[in-house]
Amino acid sequence: MTSAGAGPREEPVPGRDAVPVGREAVPVLRRAARAEWGALLRTVRSALAASRLRAIPMTLTAVALTLVFQFVQNQDWGYQAVQNIGSVQADEHLWLALLRTPLSLFVPALDLPVWGALAQILVVFGIAEICVGRRLLLAVAYLATLAGTMYARIGIWIGPVSPVGLPDSDKYVTDTGPSAAVVGLAVFVCWRYRAWFTCAAVAVAMVVEVVSIKNNLAGKEHVAAVLAVLVLCGVQELRRSRTGRGARRVSGSVHPR
Repeated sequence: MTSAGAGPREEPVPGRDAVPVGREAVPVLRRAARAEWGALLRTVRSALAASRLRAIPMTLTAVALTLVFQFVQNQDWGYQAVQNIGSVQADEHLWLALLRTPLSLFVPALDLPVWGALAQILVVFGIAEICVGRRLLLAVAYLATLAGTMYARIGIWIGPVSPVGLPDSDKYVTDTGPSAAVVGLAVFVCWRYRAWFTCAAVAVAMVVEVVSIKNNLAGKEHVAAVLAVLVLCGVQELRRSRTGRGARRVSGSVHPR
């Protein structure tokens, strides 16, 4: 039975009013990316727009130093000189390793392409220099690299009987390159800017690297670097929370007239 005077019904056209599933996901992903990286990207973009490469002088110096070390160590006359000032091995005296550790960041590994080290330094060091400043850049980079250096000795002392140990042959492995510092800086910058998903992704990726891809000295040093920086982040977070509670307590107290 039909209603009087009713016109013909207009059948819905398939797809005319429906929103494609892919389009529905785009705003969600955009909001998630903005929440994760928005503050960090705004900081980097503003600094580069205002000062361009003058915003990252320490990073550019590190890139140039890495290039110099790469050129010199590939010359017959320069290989031993680079080893003497920037090569770290676990069988050396600890004090000598500690003296060489700062420069070891800028000595590219001989078995890896140098462009990888240069790209890591330019991107991660550059972001860190802008976002956390030069002092923290140096402090965190050195802490992460030092954590790897110290782990090598501890891992060899533990031995291969444990998953966290290392074989005795690893004490002769030349331990150089910026990778531990890069990983540590990435975690620290993500923590400072509350990019929690990226911070967790970097940490998990280092564990997966050891478990599934590269179960060697370099891979385990990356995990040690992440753990050391996470401890630093935890300490700073605790200090920040205590400072905040102290400030609220002072502001809420009643002062006698």
